[in-house]
Amino acid sequence: MSALSTFWNFWVFAIVFGTLIACGLLIQYSSKTQVHNEETDETTGHEYDGIKELDNPLPRWWVMMFWATIVFAVGYIAAYGLGNMNGFLTVEVDGKQVPWSQTAQWENEVEQFDMKVAPLFAEYAATPIAELIDNEAALQTGQRIFASNCSVCHGSTAKGSQGFPNLTDNDWLYGGTPADIVKTITDGRHGMMPAKGLMPSMTDEQIDQTVQYVRSLSDLKHDATQAEAGAGIFAQACTACHGADAKGMHITGAPNLTDKVWLYGGSTKQIEFTIRHGRNGQMPAQGDRFSKEQIHVLAAYVYSLSHKAVAK
Repeated sequence: MSALSTFWNFWVFAIVFGTLIACGLLIQYSSKTQVHNEETDETTGHEYDGIKELDNPLPRWWVMMFWATIVFAVGYIAAYGLGNMNGFLTVEVDGKQVPWSQTAQWENEVEQFDMKVAPLFAEYAATPIAELIDNEAALQTGQRIFASNCSVCHGSTAKGSQGFPNLTDNDWLYGGTPADIVKTITDGRHGMMPAKGLMPSMTDEQIDQTVQYVRSLSDLKHDATQAEAGAGIFAQACTACHGADAKGMHITGAPNLTDKVWLYGGSTKQIEFTIRHGRNGQMPAQGDRFSKEQIHVLAAYVYSLSHKAVAK
């Protein structure tokens, strides 16, 4: 957590200690205006439904509890700190004792957890991914990692959504082998389709023709005449990435346009938008967040989504 500015650090101190001092003064003032242990028939003047509020001092034990809460607050601040001031408590992070903070406490607990589960992940890592998919315990571990970190984009069922790939089919932009999946998780991916492909001078009419040709590749409803004209434009602007057969290339992440699987949608308007404006998608790298062993288990879970049924 970043340090507070001088103003806000002073503001926090003023509010906290100002409140403690005010409470102490209020208790002291109340104690002086009343005679302890002497009850009278004097009232505060408040009366409701025949019930009168007597003006008697608080019980001594009650007053002491108020003072105790103030002392506790001061001790708590001394132990845990306040604002930019560190308390006397420390916590171990990376083998070193550092002043306690929420972040340091979290890091310590993560380290403790990692130490406990490290032997388990090491055992999983010794098993090839293609075999690990038959280990239900390993897959449950991988599923928990996926749910906490990947489902926000790919969905809880891993079926993806517009712009986020479905991980349960066999359509892979960068390859679906265990090694490919590990690389994708570790290093991330950055896919970019330039607007109008390699033909920036493409006219509106040529865009429409290319759209019809692309739709024809997946046997979608299209205008045959325009599609025929679009074939030549596709050859000039798109084959460098998607290939002459339009089946895509894993090395560039260019999708297969013949399998009726659409990352951004296959309607005429969606394809037209993709060609006209291009697309830019990114899968963030996870190599700095997870250990190689954790990535191995996560990759096994992802691999199992489309291969487990075949493996069995």
